[in-house]
Amino acid sequence: DQVGLQRESSWLLRGRSYSWRLLMSEMIENTGMDRKKLETFTLETYPASADRPWLQYPNYEVFRHSSNQKWFAVVMDLPKSKLGLQGEERIDAVNLKCGPILAGSLLMENGFFPAYHMRKDSWITVALDGSVADDKIKMLLDVSYQATAPKVRKKKG
Repeated sequence: DQVGLQRESSWLLRGRSYSWRLLMSEMIENTGMDRKKLETFTLETYPASADRPWLQYPNYEVFRHSSNQKWFAVVMDLPKSKLGLQGEERIDAVNLKCGPILAGSLLMENGFFPAYHMRKDSWITVALDGSVADDKIKMLLDVSYQATAPKVRKKKG
């Protein structure tokens, strides 16, 4: 019913709490993930920090775990030709860590490319031009975050 839909309810989705209003606004507003949306989502969702480690590439931004400082996302603006596309105009993209099977299957989809400047078997480059759904980028960001998280060691005993 209308009253139920309008009520501010929340539930867990992938371990995070979401409100009905937030999910609906994301669905309506799903115009594609850009670098600003990605930065905001990442810093609001994960215990992470962002920095720009390369002076010669001021638009490249690295997202690191707060605990171990490992990278889990690298946002860049690249000439399209670096991704095998036509033209030299720049495109925003993000490198995310994932397994080789997932990376291989994603390369069959629009908006995914072999990892730029990273190991091609465990990283993938995702265009931030609206060609990949926000939810898929968020899921891959989560995969990357988990893949680079500190490993929990069992005590011998």
